[in-house]
Amino acid sequence: MKMPSFLVALLAASAACAVQAVEPTPAAGTPKLAYGQMMKHGDKVIFSPCRDPSYAMFEDVSANGALTQALAGVGLNAGKKVYAELLGVLDNNVLKASELNFAHTDGRCQLPGGEDESWRAAGHEPGWVLAVGKEVVVLKRQGQPDIRVPTVAFKSEGKQHRLESAEGGNALQLTFERGLCRDIKADSAFGWNATVSVNGQLLKGCAWQR
Repeated sequence: MKMPSFLVALLAASAACAVQAVEPTPAAGTPKLAYGQMMKHGDKVIFSPCRDPSYAMFEDVSANGALTQALAGVGLNAGKKVYAELLGVLDNNVLKASELNFAHTDGRCQLPGGEDESWRAAGHEPGWVLAVGKEVVVLKRQGQPDIRVPTVAFKSEGKQHRLESAEGGNALQLTFERGLCRDIKADSAFGWNATVSVNGQLLKGCAWQR
């Protein structure tokens, strides 16, 4: 089953408008998001940071090797180049990664959202995309009007982040929960599961930090 053109366009736009990532690689002892390309050579995995000619060896320190499984699922073990955003620590040229934010087969470097956008989420059946901006949350669904509500502070508890907002007769509640979320249609993997409730409609998909 082909991925809807609606979501293809979203991922294409993300890559096209963000050619180079500017987030620095993690400093030793401080887990941060590292943005870069990954390739497997023999039994070793190389991580090449965006906008940086250097490289680091990849070491999976996630629970039960979940990160390695996620990257394999988007083609890393098959020899494909993978764009990945990983939470980790750089230690003596080794990126010790513990969590996944986003990984996409043959994806180009993407620009972090910065102050303008903190989260994105997307799903299928029906196709939908959501962006959490600095001032407004925008939900787009196939064949339906866009929903816009004010951005309010997330309520965080454990591995969950929740947001509830309403305006103009529209009520939206969203939950991002830490956990591997696989989108086979988009050939991508994400570090968060997304649940969105809008005016009584329930939408499920994947989310990633921007």
